[in-house]
Amino acid sequence: MSSVQAAKRILRKEMKNRLLAMSKEQILIESEQLTQKLLATAAYKESKRIAVYLSMSEEVQTHGILKNIFSAGKVCFIPRYETITNSMEMLRLHSMEDIQTLEVTKWEVRQPAENDERENALESGGLDLVIVPGLAFTLSGQRLGRGKGYYDTFLQRCSTMMGKAPHTIALSFTDQIVDSIPAEGHDYIIDSVLTP
Repeated sequence: MSSVQAAKRILRKEMKNRLLAMSKEQILIESEQLTQKLLATAAYKESKRIAVYLSMSEEVQTHGILKNIFSAGKVCFIPRYETITNSMEMLRLHSMEDIQTLEVTKWEVRQPAENDERENALESGGLDLVIVPGLAFTLSGQRLGRGKGYYDTFLQRCSTMMGKAPHTIALSFTDQIVDSIPAEGHDYIIDSVLTP
């Protein structure tokens, strides 16, 4: 393990503890503030095809974002993580009700099943905007994910297949902002990091 990977592992542990220390009320308040900030951005308003994660309990909650995507007539895509290949696809979500039809993974996250045939964003016109989760962020766009490389790899694939990367925005709780994050060459820089 390199010194950068070791430093990332230490920071991941610290950030997971910070997130666990947040109250449910603080998570909901900051999530609502971040939702309103995102909806007011030009990047969101101008985007027609948006990828957004389905939030876990300790992440910025995305329920309000999803509702707005559908009410605004935008096209929504959500991740399907493939643990064997450590890869991720962004697949079409048709409605809020559609969420309830998705299987629940071992991480307590809903996602389309392996045999669930859905429109794949990269095979049907790409994405305008990707809302990127993470454990820690810097205001300059560095991001610490959970260590599997799903988003870094996916965003590199977007750049290759589409000829340009979609705009990326991270939604960060106040407690997730750090001064610096140990970086490796494959780590993707986020275009905008929003804070409450």
